[in-house]
Amino acid sequence: MKRYALAGASGRALYMYAKPLVTELGEYADVVGVFDVNTIRANIVSEECGGIPVYDDFNLMLEETRADAVIVTTVDGFHHEYIIRALEAGCDAITEKPMTIDAEKCRAILEAEKRTGKEVIVTFNYRFTPYVTRVKEMLRDGIIGEILNIDFEWILDTVHGADYFRRWHRYMKNSGGLLVHKATHHFDLINWWMEDEPEKVSAFGNRRFYGPTRIKWGERCLTCQYKGDCEFYWDITDNEFTKRFYLEAEGEDGYFRDRCVFADDIDIYDTMSVNVEYTKGGMLSYSLTAHSPYEGWRAAINGTEGRLELEEIHSGPRTKEPSQQVKHYNRKGEVITYDIQKATGDHGGGDERIRRMIFVGDVRDPLGHRADSWAGAMSAIIGIASNISIAEGRTVDVNELIKK
Repeated sequence: MKRYALAGASGRALYMYAKPLVTELGEYADVVGVFDVNTIRANIVSEECGGIPVYDDFNLMLEETRADAVIVTTVDGFHHEYIIRALEAGCDAITEKPMTIDAEKCRAILEAEKRTGKEVIVTFNYRFTPYVTRVKEMLRDGIIGEILNIDFEWILDTVHGADYFRRWHRYMKNSGGLLVHKATHHFDLINWWMEDEPEKVSAFGNRRFYGPTRIKWGERCLTCQYKGDCEFYWDITDNEFTKRFYLEAEGEDGYFRDRCVFADDIDIYDTMSVNVEYTKGGMLSYSLTAHSPYEGWRAAINGTEGRLELEEIHSGPRTKEPSQQVKHYNRKGEVITYDIQKATGDHGGGDERIRRMIFVGDVRDPLGHRADSWAGAMSAIIGIASNISIAEGRTVDVNELIKK
């Protein structure tokens, strides 16, 4: 049985890792410690999971627990620090996406992994959903021949999308913006489907909906004088978990979970468009919108032998449909529709499946679901290059930022 320590007492740490590992996977994994600078949140994680030892000193945790691996679930901007410190202490690292938020940190992680001989796993749970796995199987079987280009649109609604503008994600220094924090899932999916790596990136991005677009706004929802009239008001006291985990923990680190989505210091984008050229000549056209009336994604994959059209809806009236479809347009003028039953569980069933592969290890991996540090680098680097392209108004060569 391997020993796992947690770096970062986040909601993700609790529900994705700590609780499942001490319950459903307790015979395979031993959670030996949780570290966070906010001891209130760390203690809640501990209490919810049977008394995991709590630490406010990361090095001490590693020394005392003798962990085999560290699970990193901190703010994105600190991922590199705890990944590298874990590797240098002789531990493997299992990190939430994105692996990191800029090219310098990315290179540092890859160098540390090579130097120490330890392993970094990036938890791209979206690869594990049955729907996108089925698409991977179709592409691997050559259903549309060689992939020529992919059009991919991701839309966040004003429940999920707005939340990124309340939390720590609202600052580039913390998250790298949504083109890194959120889109790393999507870029990884494209890379995995195409079995290729990005070469050149060009992007546009703006903040059109959130940020300083309204005259009436306050520091946070809790104390805002306009909350009675604001459709984006979010009551942090309405849920016992958010009240305990965030509101009552503010005194430790000053983190407000309910900041105003119209604040003038927000510096991430809410409307984004990206073009990518791949090493084998394939192309990607990608867009991300964070203010849609409903949530989901659409993709069209064009190949030498046909086209696949995909769609997944996450919120709105169509979420009750029992299955998802893949439409295959071949060169014979036919349209073949595949109905794929929706999976249950968090993130479309991906969370449970990735936990099984990482922590139990009894699952075969013929499609390459398990993602290593290079996959983490190649997904993050598209978002990182996009941010540079937007800031500098130019096409970015990936080789400027990272080389294998």
